[in-house]
Amino acid sequence: MDRLVMPRNLVEAAERDGRQEWMSRLPALIQCLADRWCLEVSEPYQPGGDTAWVAPARGESGEELVLKVVWRHPEAEHEGAGLLAWAGRGAIRLQDSWEHDDVIALLLERCTPGTPLRDLPEPEQDMVIAGLLRRLWIEPSRDHGFVPLERMCDQWADRFEKDVAVDDLEVDPGLVREAITLFRELPRTAERHVLLCTDMHAGNVLAAKREPWLAIDPKPYVGDPTYDVLQHLLNCEQRLRSDPQGLAARMAGLLDLDCDRLLSWLFARCVQFSPSWPFLAEVARRVAPAQ
Repeated sequence: MDRLVMPRNLVEAAERDGRQEWMSRLPALIQCLADRWCLEVSEPYQPGGDTAWVAPARGESGEELVLKVVWRHPEAEHEGAGLLAWAGRGAIRLQDSWEHDDVIALLLERCTPGTPLRDLPEPEQDMVIAGLLRRLWIEPSRDHGFVPLERMCDQWADRFEKDVAVDDLEVDPGLVREAITLFRELPRTAERHVLLCTDMHAGNVLAAKREPWLAIDPKPYVGDPTYDVLQHLLNCEQRLRSDPQGLAARMAGLLDLDCDRLLSWLFARCVQFSPSWPFLAEVARRVAPAQ
């Protein structure tokens, strides 16, 4: 384990964000987890993500598993709790978990063959994503500990207003103000509050044996189900560029959602995210609410 292989994206993110000390503890930590759960751990998936070391593993009885060791951050805080609430219905099963200080470790069901949904044509992706979301949108228990969506949106809006120079954006300042106001208001005007995945896209859906497709890597919050469609829309870049209204209408129809509300969410999210993905500025202008 002293020669533990590291995913490329995790190494780059750790260097960028100053998490080298956390990375230095990974070999010993993974060895402890392998001993704790009697695992034979293979090399990690490449290039991996920015915040977790994830690798296929095999249990003592030969079962195919995945070991995920996460640098603790707000979006990862309730992944295990969300998977427990879904209990394998449309998402991978959580087998066990362990937490300490800045580490969250999850022992997960492995999807086999694990082919990502993104390998299919996007119209087929739409159908699978919609079917999974319908199953994942459950009412959380009364004593749930999940964070409300409005808190996340407030934090992202605060960060946008603090860090972004509006004059540098390719969006009219008036539209920017309208979008960020909407980003704060929309989660507070939802008629329905459900357990959300919030990172549902075709790269986070894998082919499996137990069910045809299973969602992985959720970032659970509780709030407006309409929000949960956004990441899939953002990942369908060509259709989003060419016909954002048509793409939104298709997903709204598949999920029985209010298309105007989805377009409002899309407008707000495109402005909020445009500093990272500049092409979203043009999408935002095209879907902006009529004055």
